[in-house]
Amino acid sequence: MSFIAFLILGLIVGAIAKAILPGRQRGGILITMLLGVVGALLGGWIGGAIFGVGLENFWSLQTWIVAIVGSLIVLGVYGALVRRRA
Repeated sequence: MSFIAFLILGLIVGAIAKAILPGRQRGGILITMLLGVVGALLGGWIGGAIFGVGLENFWSLQTWIVAIVGSLIVLGVYGALVRRRA
């Protein structure tokens, strides 16, 4: 997958993760994109390590699922850290 496609995937997946995760998360579009990209990396790593599924193809359902799961994990950790500081 190209770098631009990976950034687009991260932005979309970050927005999906924010919509799925209940509560109010801080951050704008850049934080959403950053969390989505980090989450996609984490999801790809976990998917590859446990299930043998990675982030090979942009239009693959497996890519989207592991990226969303990774983004949910990263967004949950980010939300816990932000709440702890406030």
